[in-house]
Formats: sequence, structure tokens, C-alpha cells
Amino acid sequence: MLVEIDDPRDPRLAPYISIRERDLTGRGDGRFIVEGKVTLGILARRSRFQIESVFIGESRLEPLAETLAELPGDVPVYVAPQAVMDQVAGFAIHRGVLACARKGEVLPVERLLESQTLLVLNDISNHDNVGAAFRNAAAFGAGGVLLDERSCDPLYRKAIRVSAGSALWLPFHHGGTGLEHVAALKAAGYEIWAMTPRADATPLPEMPVGGKIAILLGAEGPGLPEALINAASPVRIPMSPGFDSINIATAGAVALSRIFEARLA
Repeated sequence: MLVEIDDPRDPRLAPYISIRERDLTGRGDGRFIVEGKVTLGILARRSRFQIESVFIGESRLEPLAETLAELPGDVPVYVAPQAVMDQVAGFAIHRGVLACARKGEVLPVERLLESQTLLVLNDISNHDNVGAAFRNAAAFGAGGVLLDERSCDPLYRKAIRVSAGSALWLPFHHGGTGLEHVAALKAAGYEIWAMTPRADATPLPEMPVGGKIAILLGAEGPGLPEALINAASPVRIPMSPGFDSINIATAGAVALSRIFEARLA
């Protein structure tokens, strides 16, 4: 349903006003914003989330025709000149494509616990790292992602983009504490690999791959707290002498790749 708009004060555009500031302060209305052609296509075709509206620049109407045709008929598509779009958003929307969707109910932890492989994020406050972690989880066949309450929102606009849209369809649970997640995983029969540079941790290539496995990652810098490491199986990635750590999303990718390849063998 195409709706032409030429007034940046149009109340129907309220969810898109100053989205950068809303990203930084958090949204309390149950909505999130998706940006870009690729992620809009995933939102339309694969996502479990309800699309509320789409907001595009006039020049994007023809290139997006196929994707827009796949939207439910009752979803309004607001079309505006680029200058109006930029004024509403509060910065230049170079991609000219935005959409607003509803988060809906939080998936319960139990929905994820049948997967053979899970990625578990603890205190990850960097949106790029969360997005990259989701992308890696999707690439290497993880069945979902657990995020504790201190980790940032995977439905933050930039996190979705960095995840290559996988945050829109890969099941995840966001909430609770790391210790609560570890307890739930153990009760469900998972072996938990706590990724750490500790010298006494088992080298990743020596870890057997069998049954259900959860990979636990901690924040850049401090890493995982001792309580979580001691509650799991400490695992380290062998590295060159004098260098003991890599980006947490990269560490997750290395560990996930090891499990993915072993399960294929």
C-alpha cells in the first residue's frame, strides 16, 4: 500500500523520527528499525517479526518493486523525497530504505535448547560484535543465540546490518544472567565451551565434538568472569607466542567452524 508523503511532520512517520538518537537511548515502544535493501528483503521473506511499515526514498521505489510486492497488503509503504527522509531520520539515509517492525514476545530459553549447537553471549555491549556473532552463528549452523541481560540488543539497527540480517531470523533469547544460562544449558545436556586465553584451558583442536555444545563468549578486554569459566569447560584458541586473544566475534567463528567441520566429517 503506497502512501506518498511530502511533510516531515506527518504523524505516520513518528517511529522514524531521529532514529539515531533513539538507537542510542533505547526504544521503549516495542519497535525496531531495519535499514537497507538486503535486510528489508530478509524482513519480508524470512523474519518472524511483524512488519509495521516501510519508509523509502522516491528513487528506491522501482529497484525495490519485487521486495515490496512480497509485503502483506496492509503494510503501508511511505514514499518521500530524499530530503524529507533525511530530515525525518535526522541524518542522511544513503540507502534510502527503512522499515519498522515489532519485537513481539521474547522467545523462551527452552525454544533454543533442542539445537545441537548454540552461541552464548555474556556482557557483550558492542553492537558490531553482537551483529558479527549472529552472522557467524548463522554461517556455521548454530541453532540460536543466548544473550544475557547485560548484552546489547541484537535488533539494534546497526547490529542487524552487521549480522547480514541473520538477527531477523536466527532464534535468540535476550535476558537473564550468564549463570542462569549455564544452569539451563547443563540441565539440557549441553557441554559448554568457555572461550578464554587462560594457559590451563584445553586447546580448541583437542576438544572432542559430540552431542550438544554451547560456545560461551565474554566481553572484549575482561573476558568471561571466573565463575562462568569454572562452571564450564575452559577452551583456548592456540595463537602465536606473545599474543593471546582475538576479537570475540572472531573467536566465536573459529570455535563454531571447528564444530561445524567436525559434524560434517
